[in-house]
Amino acid sequence: MNVDIITPEKKLYSGTVKSVYVPGVNGEFQMLDNHAPIVSILKAGKIKLEAPEAETSNLEQGEKGLYEITVEGGVIEMNHGKIIILAE
Repeated sequence: MNVDIITPEKKLYSGTVKSVYVPGVNGEFQMLDNHAPIVSILKAGKIKLEAPEAETSNLEQGEKGLYEITVEGGVIEMNHGKIIILAE
């Protein structure tokens, strides 16, 4: 599935991932391909991506081989295999 992570300053990531973990206001949740359409608010925390190594050269590698981006909050939308995260 395709993911775009965008802040007011720049696009932090754009690429293909196997899964995404995000810090939802009611706890962390995971999104996989073919997830039901969703719009949700994010709290401060880490977005974790299971992504090909070639597309993650500017990301911090975290635990279990996941790549991480720290955010202060934001909004996530998933629809038709495309995820857009507007983050602070």
